[in-house]
Amino acid sequence: MKSDSITTIMTKNVVCVSPEQSILDVKHIYEKKEFHHHIPVTENDKLVGMISLIDFMYNIKGAGINDDNIVYKELKVKDIMTPYPYSLTTNATIEDVAKVLAKGRHHAIPIIEKDQIKGIVSTADIIKFFLSE
Repeated sequence: MKSDSITTIMTKNVVCVSPEQSILDVKHIYEKKEFHHHIPVTENDKLVGMISLIDFMYNIKGAGINDDNIVYKELKVKDIMTPYPYSLTTNATIEDVAKVLAKGRHHAIPIIEKDQIKGIVSTADIIKFFLSE
């Protein structure tokens, strides 16, 4: 039901990066994991930013797939992340998240509790939920 907690459908095992990590690490996440778009950025276990696939692609400027490209060595996560991303708490319902995503400004929303990331929900997660209803 759409009034259920978002925790029932969110991805709970969230892969995060830190601001000081190289964007080469981000590249490897996108290459080897099943990621659609967004990677939360955490520092001291607290959500401090978000990297989208668009942020990544825009900032590598055609660096290609060669890990030795200078771009991958020079840029850090903090250089390309969006700081202070929009988030919701574990108290949010599926409907709450669906309403935010329907506005089109966000494609994934980190779910937090006391500033710590507990999960993430994408537009695809919401669509899958409503298709299964």
